[in-house]
Amino acid sequence: MTTRKVRAVIFDMDNTLFDFVEAKLRACRAVVEHLGAGDEEELLRYFLRGMHGFEDLENIADYMLDKGVYSQEKYEECCRIYEEVKLNSIEPYPHVRETLERLRDLGLKLAVVTDAMNGHAVSRLRKAGLLHYFDVVVSADMTGKRKPEPDSIKFALEKLGVDAKEAILVGDSVRRDIEAGKRLGMMTVYAAYGDRNFFEEKSREADFVIESISKLLDVFGY
Repeated sequence: MTTRKVRAVIFDMDNTLFDFVEAKLRACRAVVEHLGAGDEEELLRYFLRGMHGFEDLENIADYMLDKGVYSQEKYEECCRIYEEVKLNSIEPYPHVRETLERLRDLGLKLAVVTDAMNGHAVSRLRKAGLLHYFDVVVSADMTGKRKPEPDSIKFALEKLGVDAKEAILVGDSVRRDIEAGKRLGMMTVYAAYGDRNFFEEKSREADFVIESISKLLDVFGY
């Protein structure tokens, strides 16, 4: 339980509010089934390798070229299938809605800070039925910087009108979320339940570790 005066909670989005890796995996499965080539984990690894970026559709083109099944028409079909299935697979983790509801009832301001682009962020939050809970949504294209650079978090704090020491940061990535929050002097909560960061060092300690988002209320003594 914290003894600080907390006025706001800033959340990471993907894998903190919902399992985005699972959504991507389902989208990859739909693509490989459409192509009849490879398997979903193989395609997912193209997104994870960092050549184009975790969300760049060029990863699908590379996969198709390597499998010898590329054509522009097929590629456009695969992109459509991928985006459609990925978005339709977004569902909030258990207890997310009631936890956000409770935080709002406590008078706390809520924000999302994500490395996703704004269009993707808003679409996912809307699909999950969560968009209306947040006073502010800050995406990477709004600041030009990705976490652990603190620019997006600082921008969210400014828009919320609160100081870093009056806010809690909640995220599933030790390197990107917890490190960024610590740099600003924020209290940090590591969402261990959503950590799908396969290649990340876990050396930076958060102030709190939670195995379910509902346990976030324990931080406030509820």
